[in-house]
Amino acid sequence: MRKTTISAITAAAIALLASGPLRAAQGTSKLAVQATLVDSCLVTATPMSFPSYTAGAGPVYATTTLRVRCTNGAQFAVGLSAGSTAGASFAQRLLADGTATLQYNLYTQSNHTSIWGDGSTGTSIIVGNSTGFGAPVPLTVYGELPDTAANQAAGPGVYTDTILVVLTY
Repeated sequence: MRKTTISAITAAAIALLASGPLRAAQGTSKLAVQATLVDSCLVTATPMSFPSYTAGAGPVYATTTLRVRCTNGAQFAVGLSAGSTAGASFAQRLLADGTATLQYNLYTQSNHTSIWGDGSTGTSIIVGNSTGFGAPVPLTVYGELPDTAANQAAGPGVYTDTILVVLTY
C-alpha cells in the first residue's frame, strides 16, 4: 500500500509541473534613487626638519610635502600661517627656543622667491584641482634658514615653530 501512496503523490507532482508555471498577478512601480556627493577635502603635512645650522657657514634648506585629497574635480587653495612664534610675520618667520629665535621662511618654489602665506600682499597661496580622493595632490614646501647676522648671534638649542596649514575648497 505504501507503494501506491508514493505513486499517487508522484503522479500529482508530475501533473502539476506539466500544466505549466503557476501564474500570479503582478504590479510594478518605480523606485527613485538619489545621492548627493558634496565637495570634501583634507590635507596632511609631514614635519619639516632643517639640517643642523652652523653660524657663518651659509644658509640651510629643507623641504616637506603636503598632501591634499579632495572630491574629484574639487578646486582648492592652500595657505600657510606666519607661525606660532611671537613676533613672526610672513616677511620673517621665526623658530623659537624659549625667548631665543632663528629666522626662516617657507616658499612655494625651489628658488625661494615666492613666500608661501595667506595670499596677502607679498605672499602666495597654491591653487589646484583634485583628481579624486584616491589620488592625493602633493605640494612641496621649500624652507630656507638664512645665514643672517641675527641667526649667527643665536645660541645653540633646538628651535621650533608651528605653522597652520589652511585648506580652502
